[in-house]
Formats: sequence, C-alpha cells, structure tokens
Amino acid sequence: MSQERIIAQQGLWPHDMPLSLDAAYEVCRRITEYHSRSFYLTSGLLPPDKRRAVRAFYAFCRRSDDIVDVAHTDHGYSLDGWAAAARGLTPPEDDPVLVAWADTRLRYAIPQQYPDELLEGVRMDLTVHRYPTFEDLWLYCYRVAATVGLVSMHITGFKSEAAVPYAIKAGVALQLTNILRDVGEDAARGRIYLPQEDLARFHVTEDEIMRGVISDRFRALMDFQIARAHRLYDEGCQGLPYLLPEGRFAIASAIRVYRAILDRILVNGYDVFTRRAHLGSGAKLAMLPGVWWECRRMG
Repeated sequence: MSQERIIAQQGLWPHDMPLSLDAAYEVCRRITEYHSRSFYLTSGLLPPDKRRAVRAFYAFCRRSDDIVDVAHTDHGYSLDGWAAAARGLTPPEDDPVLVAWADTRLRYAIPQQYPDELLEGVRMDLTVHRYPTFEDLWLYCYRVAATVGLVSMHITGFKSEAAVPYAIKAGVALQLTNILRDVGEDAARGRIYLPQEDLARFHVTEDEIMRGVISDRFRALMDFQIARAHRLYDEGCQGLPYLLPEGRFAIASAIRVYRAILDRILVNGYDVFTRRAHLGSGAKLAMLPGVWWECRRMG
C-alpha cells in the first residue's frame, strides 16, 4: 500500500490533489494536525516557511516510528529502505513526506548525522526492549528525541553552537516524559523503558509493570523519574537565549506544554496504565502568554 493511499484513508490526502512540492508540504501539515495537536499548536507559532519545514520533519519522524510500531500497516518500506530513500538527494516522486523532507533538509542544511542517528534510535525498538541503566536509556533518548531538537534548532535558527548541549538535555527530558506517560502502552508491546537499575532500587518488578500495579513503590519510582525529567528541563531551558527570537517562543512553548504532562501524571494518581496524561487545548493556550513574556525578557 502506498503512502498516498494510507494518507487518503485517513482523510489527509485528497485523491484529486496533484503531487507538487506545495502539495507535499500540505500533506505533512495534515499529518501533523492529525497526529499531534500539541506539536501542531506550537509549530504554528513559527514563521510560515519554518512552520511548514518543522511539520515536514514531524511527518518524517512519524513515518519512521510507524514503520517499526504499526506492524499491521504496509508502508511500502523496510526501515533500511526508508533510511536509504530518506538519505537520497532525489526522493521518490510519489511519496509526499520524502519530497517535503528532502526539500527541508537541503533548504536548511540539516546535518545528515542527525536524521541518521534518529533512525538508529528507531531501529533500537526492533531489538532492545529493556535498558539496564539510565546511561543506556540516555543513548536511546538522545537518538530518538535529542536529534529532533537539534534538527528543529537548525530550522528555527540559533546564535551559537553553545545551544547544542542544552538542546540535547531538553530532548532527553521530552523523551523521558514520553516514556513516563506511556508506561502502560509500552508494556502492552512488551517494552519497559524504565531503567532496570531503578526498578530494582524501588523494588518494582517487571510483572507489576505488566499488570499495571500502582503501588507506593511504583509511585516512588515515578516520583524519582519525574524529578529527573524536571532537572533536565531546567538545564535544557538554559539554552533558550542561544536560539533566534523568531523560533525561541515556539520551542519554549513546546517544552512548557510537554513538561506539564508530568504534572498531569500526578493529577491522574500515577495511573499511566489506563489513563493517558494529556492537556486540553484551553490549558495549552493558557500557557502561551507567560511563555511569550519569558522569551521576550531574554532579548
């Protein structure tokens, strides 16, 4: 099944739409809107050209994840085939995501190492289902999330390479937030991303994770991970002044919205097995004025 047909089934690709560069970017916009309201909202704070570029990158990341995670869907690519097609200077003309991504990659001079590392992180999900230590998990988080921040930074613009280590920490924090929100969903796939050393420290067993047991020990484990994520957010946000003002607001807003998921986990009573921690549109919008003011004070 072609990507065009998959998108058509989701109502994202009209059959009468010819494939042009603008149409390819429009498909990426629709994919972003369909799959991530938070990213769609915060990317909308960027200037139009950068907005469509980061949405093309989101669509590329989404396709990469789906090739691994959505086993019942035929995307027309193996992960190796997808990686090779994404790396080529001349993308398949019938694939809107790769058409838009190739244009974005060249237009913003995206270092090839970042999408390559991202795909290596995606590849880890095929074989790695446990992480002994946080250092092991850090590599995975760097590959699948920090590289996203580094690519986004090249699109939105930055003043200095000094921004890089901060972007990496923010990216790891974002992925750790994903992991904490999705403990139950990942367990259903046979994956436990929480470091094995931390499970042992808090005397939480894999069986309890698989059965969705919310004990005092599990709450203590989650508190420990949430505090770790907050520390990484605090450190990562120190790099915001190194970003160009036109992109800083969007990135700071994305961080603030995602960080609030950690608080929602607590509100949900640590139930990451039957309740998905998320924020409504109103709550997200309410955060923006404060973020805008903080960014303005950075100069």
